[in-house]
Parts: sequence; C-alpha cells; structure tokens
Amino acid sequence: MSKPVPERYRHLRTFAFGDNPALADELVELVIKGVKTATCSTEDEPNTSAPGERWVVLDGRAEPRCVIESIEVTYRRFNEVDDAFAYDEGEGDRSLAYWRRAHQTYFGRLGRYSDDMMLMCERFRLVEVFGNAPAEP
Repeated sequence: MSKPVPERYRHLRTFAFGDNPALADELVELVIKGVKTATCSTEDEPNTSAPGERWVVLDGRAEPRCVIESIEVTYRRFNEVDDAFAYDEGEGDRSLAYWRRAHQTYFGRLGRYSDDMMLMCERFRLVEVFGNAPAEP
C-alpha cells in the first residue's frame, strides 16, 4: 500500500535509481542503510541535480521511500571516476573495478556507454526515510 509523501516534500521531484524495478529496490535499500551516498548519470539525463536540491526516491513499484539532498555535483569522464567515488556509490564490493563493470553494463543497456562519456557524479545525504524518524536532524 502506498504511503503518502509528507506534505513538506510534495513539491519535490521524484525519481528511482536504475533502469528496472529490481535495481531500483536494491539501490534505494542501500541508500536507506547509509551505504549508498553517491550516484552518477549521463550529463544529458533529465534528473540532473545541484547542491542543496532534494529528491523523493521511489522504489521499484514507484512507492516513495525516502528523501535525499544533493551535497556535491561534479562532472567527469567515465574513465576518470576514482576509487573514492566508486566506494561511495555503495554497490557490490564497492571497488572501482566492480563499479566500472556494473556501470559499463548499465550504460550499455541504455545504449550510451563509452569509456570517455561525460558523467554527472553526485554525492548526497539521506534526509528522511518515510515511516521512520529523520536520518539526520
């Protein structure tokens, strides 16, 4: 059953991580657990962000699960992503090698992969998990 988005967040844009329901569920759970604190997208995707911007994150059933706030946005090429950013993405074993394999596969499915493609690399903080106390005051 859908939980309503609290009134204070209803003006925010919404999005789900990934390109399928299973991946959206997996990634939002990593955010809620505090493991995933970064994400990336191609620079021309509509979900570009700016520091201070907040988003309602949806799960694979388009149910609102939490709010995140962007704290840093940088642009770099796929082959310039470093160990620290890969670790903050929180996926797999959190290594750069895993990050490269997983994201090459992901961007390949979207028909967009290139080793020198430009990415928007975003770090964020968890603001609130719906149905629970705020993640941070």
